[in-house]
Amino acid sequence: MKRVTRMLPVLVALVAATACAAESVPAPRAQAAPATQVPAAAAVAAPAKKVKLDIADITPMGEKTEKVGVGFPIIVTFDRDLKNKDKAAVEALLEVEAEKPVDGAWRWVSARKVIYRTKTYWKPYQKVLFTARLSELPGNTGAKDVSRRFAVGAQNISVVDTRKHTMKVYRNGKITKKIPISAGRGGLIRNGVDVYLTTSGVHLTMGKTAVETMTSSWMGVTDPKDPRYYKEEIPWAVRISDSGEYVHQSAGYYQFLGRSNQSHGCVRATPAGAKWFYTIAQRGDVVKITGTKRKLQWNNGWSYWQLNWTQWKKGSALKS
Repeated sequence: MKRVTRMLPVLVALVAATACAAESVPAPRAQAAPATQVPAAAAVAAPAKKVKLDIADITPMGEKTEKVGVGFPIIVTFDRDLKNKDKAAVEALLEVEAEKPVDGAWRWVSARKVIYRTKTYWKPYQKVLFTARLSELPGNTGAKDVSRRFAVGAQNISVVDTRKHTMKVYRNGKITKKIPISAGRGGLIRNGVDVYLTTSGVHLTMGKTAVETMTSSWMGVTDPKDPRYYKEEIPWAVRISDSGEYVHQSAGYYQFLGRSNQSHGCVRATPAGAKWFYTIAQRGDVVKITGTKRKLQWNNGWSYWQLNWTQWKKGSALKS
């Protein structure tokens, strides 16, 4: 069965901050994966027995119609673990409808989390509706369907070249701004990984804060007397991974921007450049980083585009 995202008639009307300054441990926690539309009539087996299933959390948030980037995932967390034999029946009831449809697929990342990612980036300037039809799950007495709407905004794709120390920001295919940056300097090896290096790969912006408190606690340094200790209030911080990487304003050290890599793993930018980037950033915008030997892991934050389409679909419970 081919799973596609259906055409939707015109609809009628964060990630928590951490104490990391840049890179933390190289093995981040698993994230939920985006959901894809599957026709409700899909021929899949029902759960083996009556079970009550509800949703504990959904990305995007439900308070309002969030405007997101073209790489945005839908993340669904259920209120209990599902057995592998029951996942297909649940997945078949997860539906994504878009005004400008593209193929998409779910990937289970744990016993209770599933993520939807499209085959190619969402087309910009459209509305999308996600619905979990849990009332149709056999034996799920009293369950209600759950929906979320979101709007895909401008196509923001930023390309960070850690060797040339630049970040080029493209909006809707046209270069809009070139910002001098300083990336991770390297030099701190943990479990065979240089955690001071910025990870190379396709990141997504996960959230942002006007001022982020960054400390050395991520590497176990909490004593202010330790020469490695730091605690800084960093402006215009846009998060791009679970391991503590941000695009943010450089806290001084402006002489290195555009010239050399001196950070603990974050992408430091000029005050004007960082503020501008913060202003336009939408959750799910694409940030491609190149030039380092440290590869971004696909489950480090929302780094799902590190898997190719064939790899991604292998995580679906619907083998079609």
